[in-house]
Amino acid sequence: MQYMDKLTVSVSPHIHDNSSTRRIMIDVLIALVPALVASILIFGWRVALVVAVCVSSCVLFEWLFEKITKRPNTIGDYSACITGTLLAFNLPVTIPLWQAVFGSAIAIILVKQLFGGLGKNFANPAITARIVMFLAFATTMTNWYSPNEGTSLWVYPIDGVAGATPLALMYRTADTAPFAFLRSANVEGLPSIWNMFIGVRGGSLGETSNLALLVGGIYLIIRRVITWHAPLTFIAVVFVLSALLGQNPIYHLFAGGLFLGAIFMATDYVTTPQTNLGRVYFGIGAGLLTVIIRVYGSYPEGVSFAILFMNILTPYINKFTETKPLGGMKV
Repeated sequence: MQYMDKLTVSVSPHIHDNSSTRRIMIDVLIALVPALVASILIFGWRVALVVAVCVSSCVLFEWLFEKITKRPNTIGDYSACITGTLLAFNLPVTIPLWQAVFGSAIAIILVKQLFGGLGKNFANPAITARIVMFLAFATTMTNWYSPNEGTSLWVYPIDGVAGATPLALMYRTADTAPFAFLRSANVEGLPSIWNMFIGVRGGSLGETSNLALLVGGIYLIIRRVITWHAPLTFIAVVFVLSALLGQNPIYHLFAGGLFLGAIFMATDYVTTPQTNLGRVYFGIGAGLLTVIIRVYGSYPEGVSFAILFMNILTPYINKFTETKPLGGMKV
C-alpha cells in the first residue's frame, strides 16, 4: 500500500504506437507511387501535370479556407495531398486543367471543410468531386485516351487514340444470359487480359494499371494502414455477381476503376465502417451496386456511385456492427 501514491491514473487508451494522421497519409502517398509511375509510362508526362495541379489546388484551397475561417492549419497532415492525388487518378489525362482545379475546390471546400474538416466529412471528397465533374463536364470527363494495344508498357512515349474504355465496349455488347462468360462472351475488340492488368488500355489516368494498384494495396496491408476486409470483399462480389449475370468476370475486375476504388477509397478511415464486420458489409454493398450499375444502369462504370452510396450508409453500418465493451450495457 505504501506505493499506491506513486501510481499514475489516466484515461484510455493505455497502449500507444507511432501511428499518426501524418504517418498514415505518407504511407498512402507511398502506396500511390507505383500507380503514378505506371500512369506516366502509359499516358505520358501530362499525367504528372494533372496530378500536380490537383494536389497543389487541394492544398491551396484547404489553406485558404482555414485561413479565412480562422481554423487551425492542417495542410501538414498531407490529407489534402491524398485527396488531390486520388481526384487526379479519377480523371482522364486529357482533362482541361481549369476543370481539375474546379474539382479540387469541390472536394476540399464543399465536401471536406464545410463539414468540419478531416474526420467529419460524410463522403469521400475525391469520389464526390469526380461524380460532380462527371455530371458537369460529361464530354471532357469521357474523353478517353487509349494507348495502342501492341505497345509495350515500358516504351515512352506511347502512341494512342481517343476511344471508348473497355467497360464502355463491354456495356455496348452486354450479354446478360446466365453464365454467358463460359462462352467467352463480350471480349471481341477488347484489350488482352494481360494488357488490362498492367494498364495498357483506356481509362482514368490512375485506374488502368491494376498491377501497380495491387502493389500499393499490399504495401498498405503490410504497414497495417488498411485491412483486407473491404477491398477483398468488394472485388470478390464483383467477380461472382458479374459471372452470374453473364458477364466476363476477369474483364470486370480489370476493365474499370475497381482496384483503385476498392483499395484506396473503400478503405478511407472517415467514410467507411470502423469494424471489420462493417467493412465486409461495406464491400458487399459496394460490389453489388457496382455490378448492377455496370450491367443495368445508364453508365458503364459504377464504382464511384457505389462507394458514395455506401459512404452514406456507413453510420448505420457502424451502429449495426458496433461491439459491446466487456461488462457494458447495450444502449
